Amino acid sequence: MSSPIGSRAQRMRLPIFTQKGLLEVPSPTEKDWPKDDEEDYVFKDPDQELHSLPQPYRMINKLVNLLFDRSWEVIEERDTLREAELSRIQPTVYPPVFESKFNKMPNCMAVSQDYVFIGGAKGFSVYNLYDAKRMYVWDKLKVDVTSIWATDLGSETLIAPVDEMGVIRLFYFCKDSLFFIKAINEVEDTSKQTTCVKMAISKGGDFAAFLLQGAGDIWLDVYRLPKESWLKEVEHPQLTTNPKKRVRQPQLNTLDPMTSDNLEMDINVCFKGDIKLSLPIHIMKIKPPKPVTGTTFKSPLEVFAKIEDLYGLGSGQNHFIKDSQWEQQAAIFNAMYKKYLDGECEEEVPSMATFHFLLPSCITMMPTEVKSPAGVACVLGIHWTGYHNFFLYSLNRTLKDKVDPEGVWPFAAPIAVSKLSNSCSYLVLACEDGVLTVWDMAEGQNVYPEGRPKSQITCVVLCTDASLHLVVAKATQEPTISVLVERPVKHPEEAICAVVAVLTLPGMVLTFSKGGSVHLLDVAKRQVVCAFAPPRPYRLAVPWEPVFVVSLQHPYFLLRGDRPAETGPTNDTDDSQNSVFYFHFNAYPLVENILRNCIVSQVDLMEDMAFPYVLPLEKRCENLLQKRFQKLENKVKEQEHWTRLRRYSLLLQKENFRK
Repeated sequence: MSSPIGSRAQRMRLPIFTQKGLLEVPSPTEKDWPKDDEEDYVFKDPDQELHSLPQPYRMINKLVNLLFDRSWEVIEERDTLREAELSRIQPTVYPPVFESKFNKMPNCMAVSQDYVFIGGAKGFSVYNLYDAKRMYVWDKLKVDVTSIWATDLGSETLIAPVDEMGVIRLFYFCKDSLFFIKAINEVEDTSKQTTCVKMAISKGGDFAAFLLQGAGDIWLDVYRLPKESWLKEVEHPQLTTNPKKRVRQPQLNTLDPMTSDNLEMDINVCFKGDIKLSLPIHIMKIKPPKPVTGTTFKSPLEVFAKIEDLYGLGSGQNHFIKDSQWEQQAAIFNAMYKKYLDGECEEEVPSMATFHFLLPSCITMMPTEVKSPAGVACVLGIHWTGYHNFFLYSLNRTLKDKVDPEGVWPFAAPIAVSKLSNSCSYLVLACEDGVLTVWDMAEGQNVYPEGRPKSQITCVVLCTDASLHLVVAKATQEPTISVLVERPVKHPEEAICAVVAVLTLPGMVLTFSKGGSVHLLDVAKRQVVCAFAPPRPYRLAVPWEPVFVVSLQHPYFLLRGDRPAETGPTNDTDDSQNSVFYFHFNAYPLVENILRNCIVSQVDLMEDMAFPYVLPLEKRCENLLQKRFQKLENKVKEQEHWTRLRRYSLLLQKENFRK
């Protein structure tokens, strides 16, 4: 063992020259000796030689050196990230154009036509989309509104708020007047109260579906909406006199004075609670499919006899597999994967439903005697959590009819999520195994195409790892998949938690990240156009679940902002802690240029002219005749113009000849 403390003679040693490399035994003859070179020697100071340390100090020395090396690597990595962050081009951040303040936090928002419906404390409010002025407040509930839907019915709007008790009510908004229709699931006995989990209204407002839950059961109620009768009843109202005993309803015919948000309010909306409107017609009740169990059939012929007109084929309910075969298969599976299944607690996931109203199409198999008008939904498509099948139900039925699916689309894995395009022309189904299936519903709608059929869809997919992908599918070509946003490994706050398409800006989507940032992303160029943020000190209270809404017809979107709680003294006269901010795309230069160069006009988006395959045949023929008439008119004008030019040229020639 060596020690740094030596004798006095050792400490007083003079510097020496040491040869580089390994020492070798010289050869006997001097001729073979290598010629010494000064560069082969290095100067060493004996006093600065390192001596080996004893244990455990040698191990401590290694750990300290390792700690310093790793610390230095972290410092270099942070410096690199800081330099990269400074070199990154930050997008332009735009503030909102309007603000609506609230004393209590608004829970939900919906936009329809020129109006904004905001649900919150004990009811909902109606605002003007263009100037953010409040028009009316309906606050007759004892609990808050947690979610709200609004659907266009032409020039009217159907409003459906859901309160904390799960009760859903229908309101009819027509000509600046608000009418109450019905509370769908309200009962007198609160112990039997059901909860509305989800709802959907068909395009055009002919049908509505409500997913209800209660007493350990879940089901889907489907209604036909008499919107034509509503319009007639509004024009020729009938007052409710001596109504029979019915389910309790809130007092809707009085307007209490409002104390609120320190805003000037012009009440130009009239509530008419004493006018009776026709009730929705209940046509169907759908329950989740039964679990697949052993067969009760004695022969295969009984299985085929059970299936009538091939409806329901593929649901898996009619089979010839016995219980013993199921048990044997389960035993084999458990034996093979026992080490992976041990210790796992299987939690029963409640069955939920996702449903869509589909337009007439040859893809959806319906009875031949059923004829639906063009542009009116005729099929309800639904899939349940944990099931492989997508069921199709005809809407041309009554409550007395047997509820069996007219069609079944089986998939290899359980369906995780689905999405129907706003024009009802494309249906996307994503399974748990990562397979994405795109159905072109428009091919069946366009019976008389104006030209060569073109089928192309661009789909933005948000994955579970927060990465964003772009899927482009064309008719007979292989789809292409590209990455729009990588998974944020080094910056977890940049993880995308919500994506929504902006229909008024084709090719643009809004992305919401966990850090609270909102970006407008151009999917074609794969770059961020700009960002939006509420003014300070407002922020998104729950950025991973932002409360926002995007208008389908106008270049607007709304975002809820929350003021952080102040620990110091506050002013009692101004206790507005929450606000809803209005962002208008036309007010921002970068987005205004995109709107100016937009291929699809705003009129086309509002009238569905950009998607001619969803229009009735008569409308398409009328558009075709108008186009041909316009071409003929332009041709006649062009001929008249050339005729005038020829006449003018002849007159000049005559004048020159005379001179």
